[in-house]
Amino acid sequence: MTNDHFAKLLGKAAMDVWGSMPRDIQEAIFELAMKGRTTEREDLARLLHDRHPRTLHPAKPG
Repeated sequence: MTNDHFAKLLGKAAMDVWGSMPRDIQEAIFELAMKGRTTEREDLARLLHDRHPRTLHPAKPG
């Protein structure tokens, strides 16, 4: 087994429970995953929102 194999398993698990994660955890994971991948941000955000509609949070205050 390689690190990539376990990373894929962990990533799939995170996607499966995404909607039940606290927003700050979602944002932290999303930002780490998208670091240096600006062209893919919109695609991943859309995928997550399509799979978990309850992740559509209101804008942050301030």
